[in-house]
Amino acid sequence: MTTPIRTVMSPGRYVQGKGAIERLGEFVAQIGSSPLIVSDDVVWGFAGEQVTASFAAADLRVERVAFGKFATAAVVDALVEKILETKADVIVGVGGGSTVDAAKAAGYLAGIRWVSVPTVASTDAPTSALAVIYNEEGEFVEYRFFPRNPDLVLIDTQIVANAPVEFLIAGVGDALATWLEARATAAANATTMAGGLPTQTGTALAKLSWDVIWENALPALDAVRDNLVTPALEKLVEANTLLSGLGFESGGLAAAHAIHNGLTAAPQTHGLTHGQKVNIGSMAQLVLEGAPRAEIEDFIEFTTLVGLPTTLTEIGLTLDDEKELQAIGKAATLPGETIHNMPFVVTADDVVDALKSIERLSRSVRKARGLPAPVKYVQKHAPVLVGAH
Repeated sequence: MTTPIRTVMSPGRYVQGKGAIERLGEFVAQIGSSPLIVSDDVVWGFAGEQVTASFAAADLRVERVAFGKFATAAVVDALVEKILETKADVIVGVGGGSTVDAAKAAGYLAGIRWVSVPTVASTDAPTSALAVIYNEEGEFVEYRFFPRNPDLVLIDTQIVANAPVEFLIAGVGDALATWLEARATAAANATTMAGGLPTQTGTALAKLSWDVIWENALPALDAVRDNLVTPALEKLVEANTLLSGLGFESGGLAAAHAIHNGLTAAPQTHGLTHGQKVNIGSMAQLVLEGAPRAEIEDFIEFTTLVGLPTTLTEIGLTLDDEKELQAIGKAATLPGETIHNMPFVVTADDVVDALKSIERLSRSVRKARGLPAPVKYVQKHAPVLVGAH
């Protein structure tokens, strides 16, 4: 029998700051000499000029392949072929979570190094040693795990500030789950995504991400509404991206992200961001835990003020959608799902009951605290799909 180990994983280098993308070539040149860039047309439209200039300054070629919408198995395989065709020795994913994940997965299969350049702080995908693969309809298919993290993660906070605020809101939803899941994993002494038992480091970073978010999220979101880079935004971007990334990978995932994966089985949720669905998973996890009433009420108030959903209504579901709710519960509790890291057994029926219960619970708290009543979310921008988990 193998002796259990505790382990921490992290990217080789993390770079963050206003104008950081102007130095991308400098850092990529330390990793490889023949890069292949993966980026969708929208992202390339606002970042391509700076990336090209930075590569030219570092005497690197600019070889780019356009990315679509989902990190599917077919998309990853096509990228591998492009890597071989262009003789690339490092792949650079520039864009949202799925772009970054596709680059990581292709880089691993092709046996080259990989770089994450997120243009939004909407998930903690960029730092991790895993990717999420979807089907063509955007439904979760599988996690793919890699033996190492990206060699470089670089995020330009001015680009984050210029992006629609909804993306940063989604990042808050994703990152808030990190501590809730890490503490559950620690209580269960369960295995983390890093392939070992949780470390004090991973758990502590998860808690730090939670604390930084509660202190800085609201002023940071206001800054982004005015396209400004402030200290609060810098702190929130680091919490959403680095702290949450290290925290989830080496601290552990539990119910919140498993329920997110289950929610992808409901067509009504396909227009939502990863973080919006994760926040519903966090709500359901708090209910499953029987968390203190004050903690749940504070979580509802804070995430409502941030702009995240806390009811089924807001994600397009109702209590009468029995077929979809059962499908969600079944998918969330499949063998191997992270919900089994909870320190107690969770069944599909438990998940359904928890999801149903948050409707009345959230409505009553929001009414008591003078917060807006729930309305269905309308996705104004193309969803940024999860990359990391």
